[in-house]
Amino acid sequence: MEAMSENETDPPESRNRRTLSAATARRGLAMVAVGAVLAAGATAFLSDGFSAPEKITTHSVASGPVTAGPVSASSFGAADPGTCLQWTPTDDPETDRQDLAEVSCADPHRFEVARDIDMSVYPGVEFGPGSQYPGSIRFGQLRDEHCTSAVDDYVGAKFDPNGLFGVGLMFPSQAGWAKGERTLRCGVQMPSNTGALLEMTGSILDQDQSKVWPTGTCIGINQNVPADPVDCSAPHAFEVASVINLTQQFPGGHPSEGDQDAYLEGTCTDAVNGYLGSDTALRDKTLTLFWDTIDVASWLAGSRQVTCSVGKELDSGGFATIVGSAKGDILINGAAPVPPPSAPDGRALPTPLPGAAPITTGG
Repeated sequence: MEAMSENETDPPESRNRRTLSAATARRGLAMVAVGAVLAAGATAFLSDGFSAPEKITTHSVASGPVTAGPVSASSFGAADPGTCLQWTPTDDPETDRQDLAEVSCADPHRFEVARDIDMSVYPGVEFGPGSQYPGSIRFGQLRDEHCTSAVDDYVGAKFDPNGLFGVGLMFPSQAGWAKGERTLRCGVQMPSNTGALLEMTGSILDQDQSKVWPTGTCIGINQNVPADPVDCSAPHAFEVASVINLTQQFPGGHPSEGDQDAYLEGTCTDAVNGYLGSDTALRDKTLTLFWDTIDVASWLAGSRQVTCSVGKELDSGGFATIVGSAKGDILINGAAPVPPPSAPDGRALPTPLPGAAPITTGG
């Protein structure tokens, strides 16, 4: 993760806060996002398909994919686009998804079906009777080849590639493949930063896909890198202080990154000060404010929300470990924060925090 730097100048009314350069924060968090995508991808296609097909609706050959082996379609089942599936995850591939069931999308679920694809009808011998079971790399390729477009078609070309949801693939178990099952199931899932599949509520078709967490959420930490949501009493990297809907300021087309930064600097500062209960709390607790912006692809997909968060940057890159909500008493790397000296009257720049990066022009 790249080191994060401070803004070079602060307006007079903000001298008691520390605002992280949004651009450098995004670069750092983008590195986290890359790791999350890789982890999520492994989770998506390394899981072992359907083990209890009787738990979901199995359609007739006329309305769903069929198998090419001696076992009927009920060995894997078929699900229409828009079907939502739920199961209790386990670490054992032999027992994972044993309780797979079709549920209402209004209820918590881990997968929303975009399309079932019968690979047995594809030409060649790769998916023919007696063919070798694909390895994890090949399943990943099949997901990229078939599921990205399937999800894009399902959401009407309005899938946010940087949003809360990811493209997922379900596939037959090795035993099912040996019996002739060749159905691939493409859909939408919600991976965490570590790749675990989180529960979703509501269809992707009916909600903003912005990658935001509710106000008050604390994001865990693993080796100075953000992990999954945790209780704020547990070690974490940062805390979400506010969720901002950019539609309020930008009701039209996509605003430039600079325009978003200019708006969010003041808006996030006010929101965080209100969340912490003081205009000086951010400075006194030696915390850093940061936010994200929305790029063109996400804007066109309909994403409009960003978060204002507080954490503690490290000189070496990444985040310090915080325990406790920023609204109360906290520990940073095991110690209570020591407020920096107050800035002398008339000082144009904020007093650097202990261990903070030199004040430079924000990118």
